[in-house]
Amino acid sequence: MIADTPLDPRARYAGLDGLRAVAVTLVVVYHLFPGWWMRGGFIGVDVFFVISGFLITSLLLREHDETGRVALGAFWRRRARRLLPALLLVLTVCASAAWLVGGDVLAGLGRQLAGALVFGYNWTAVADGADYFGSGGGELFRNLWSLAVEEQFYLVWPPLLLALLLLPRAWMRVGAVLFAAAASAVWMAAIVASGSADPLTLGARVTRAYFGTDSHAFGLLIGVAVAVTWRAAARVEHDWMRRRVVRGGVSALGTSALAGLVLLATVGQSQSTATFPGALVAASALSAIVIVAGAWPRSLLGRALDTTPLRWIGERSYGLYLWHWPVLVLMVAAWQGTSVDRPFPPTIGAAALVATVILSALSYRFLEIPVRRRGVRPVVGDLRRALASGSRPRARAVGAAAAGLLLVAGAAVAVVSAPAVSSGEAVVAAGMDALQDQPAPTIADGDPDDDAVTGDDVTAVGDSVMLASAPSLLAALPGADVDAVVSRQMSAAPEILRSLADSGRLRDFVVLGLGTNGSISQRTLDQVLEVIGPDRQLVLVTASAPRSWIAGVNADIAAFARTHRGVQIADWQSAIAPHLDLLAGDEVHPGDAGGRIYADTVVAALADAQRAKARFSAFSAQRAFEQELRRSQLFQAPGSPDAG
Repeated sequence: MIADTPLDPRARYAGLDGLRAVAVTLVVVYHLFPGWWMRGGFIGVDVFFVISGFLITSLLLREHDETGRVALGAFWRRRARRLLPALLLVLTVCASAAWLVGGDVLAGLGRQLAGALVFGYNWTAVADGADYFGSGGGELFRNLWSLAVEEQFYLVWPPLLLALLLLPRAWMRVGAVLFAAAASAVWMAAIVASGSADPLTLGARVTRAYFGTDSHAFGLLIGVAVAVTWRAAARVEHDWMRRRVVRGGVSALGTSALAGLVLLATVGQSQSTATFPGALVAASALSAIVIVAGAWPRSLLGRALDTTPLRWIGERSYGLYLWHWPVLVLMVAAWQGTSVDRPFPPTIGAAALVATVILSALSYRFLEIPVRRRGVRPVVGDLRRALASGSRPRARAVGAAAAGLLLVAGAAVAVVSAPAVSSGEAVVAAGMDALQDQPAPTIADGDPDDDAVTGDDVTAVGDSVMLASAPSLLAALPGADVDAVVSRQMSAAPEILRSLADSGRLRDFVVLGLGTNGSISQRTLDQVLEVIGPDRQLVLVTASAPRSWIAGVNADIAAFARTHRGVQIADWQSAIAPHLDLLAGDEVHPGDAGGRIYADTVVAALADAQRAKARFSAFSAQRAFEQELRRSQLFQAPGSPDAG
C-alpha cells in the first residue's frame, strides 16, 4: 500500500515500477523489432540509470538519517542478493544454449562471462574495440554493459555519498552532484567529437563514450541530485504541495515529460554529439521530471503508473532486460543462421518476446523473490531439507539440483569449446598468413603480356575482405603484389599508391577493394587516377556488407567508372549475393569458396581491363597512323611523282 505522501521518510515512491516498465519496453522493442517505431529506444537505459541513482541514494540517505551511518557491507550484500541470482541463471542457461547452437555465438564467450561476473563488461567490450551501434554488435551478452555501469556505481557511490554529506547545505550537495553530471556529459561529447568522421573510428568512439562509466554517469548523477533534493524537502511539511491545482499541474508536467520520453524514443538518433550526450541528457532530465511528478503527494500520475499491468512489468524489468538480448541472439542464429546485425523477420522478434516474458516471470517467481526475501542460505537450507524429506519434495529438490549442475556443466563446456575468434576473424587471419608467405614484391617491369594479365602485372590494395580472399587471389594471380589490412578505407588509397609508385612497385593493373569500411569521395578517386597515371588500368571492387553506407559506395563506384576511361568494376556484391552462405558469420568476410568467387570476379575484371587497354592502344595506334598519313600528304610537293 502506498503511503499518503512520499515526503514520509518511510514511504514507497509511487510510479517507479511503472517508469521501469516504460524503460524496459523502449529497450526491448528497440532490440527485438529494429527499424520499427522505437528507433531510439536505447534511451530506455538512461531512464533506468536515473531511477537507480534516485532509488539507491534515497535508500542510503534514509539509512543515514535513521542510524547515523551507512552499513556498506550490508548494502552490498543486498545488491548482490538482488542482482546475482537472475544474472547467474541467464549466464548459465544462455551459455549452454549457445553451445547447442554453435557457430559465432560462442566466439569470445569466456571473455564475455568473465566481464559479466566481475561487472566489468562495459570495459572489456571497449577494450575489444566493440561497435555497439554498428556491425559486430551481436555478442551473446552485449546488453550486460549497462548492468556493469550500475554495479560500478553501487560499488563507489556509497563511500562518495558519505563524503558528500560533509557539505553543510543541501544546495551545495545538489550543486556538486550536478557539476559532476555536467562534467560526465561534456566528457562524452569530447570523446565523440574527437577524431575523424570515418564510420568505423566514429563507431568505436561512440561505443567508448556510451559504455564508459566515466562518460555515461550523468543519468545516475541526475537521479542522485533528485534524491538529495527530495530528501531535503522531506524534512519540512509543505501543505501547498497537496493543493489540487498544484497536484494537477505537477501531474500534467510529468505526463508531458513521459510523452516526451516516448516521442524521443521514436526518433532515429545519429552518431553525433546531438545524441551522445544530447538525446541521452534530455532523456535523463525527462525521467527526473517523471520521478518527481510520480512521487508527488497524492499524484495522479503516480497512481496511473502504478496500475497492475505496469507494476507487473516493472517488477520483472530486470529479468526482462537480462533475457531479451541473448534470447534474440540465439534465436536468430538458430533459425536464420546469421547474427542480429542482419535483418530478421518480426516473427523471430515476437518469439523472442514471448520467451523473454516467460523466462523472466519464472525467474522472478521461483528464484529472485525467494533469494531476495530470505537470502541464499535459507533457500539452500530448504533444498537440503527437501532432499531429506518425503519422495515428492525430494524429487523436486533432486530435479532442481540436477538442473543447476547441468547448466553449470553446459556453460563450462561452452567456454572450453568456444572458438578464440569468430569465423570472420578466422578467415582474415588465414589471409594474413597467406600474405606473409608470399614472395617479396618485385619491381614492376612495365612490360605486361598483351594476351593476358598475370599476377606480375597486378598491384592490389584492399581491406579485410581482400585480406580474407588473399589465398584465392594469390592462387589465381601468382606473383600479384597484394597489400590488404583490416579496417582500411578508400581515403588511404592515394598515399599508399604514391608510396608504391615512388618505390617502383606500382604495376600496370591496379585493383582497389576499399569500400567495406566507409564512404568514398569523388575527390579521393580522382587523386587515385592522378597517382597511377594514364598508362595504368584501375579496377574498383564493389562492397558487400550489412552496413548502411554500402549502397552509396557501390553507386559512387559505378558512376565513377562510367565517366572515366581506364576504370573497370569487379562487381563483388553481385557475385556473392546468391552465395551469402559462403561468407563467415559476420556476412562480410568470405571463406575459402567465397574467396574463390572474389578472385574470379577480380580476374574477370582484369581481363576486361586488358581488353579495354588493347582496344584503346589499337585505336590510338590507328589514330596516330592516320594523323601521320595526313601530315605526309599535306607536305608533299605539287607535281611530284607521288602527287595526285
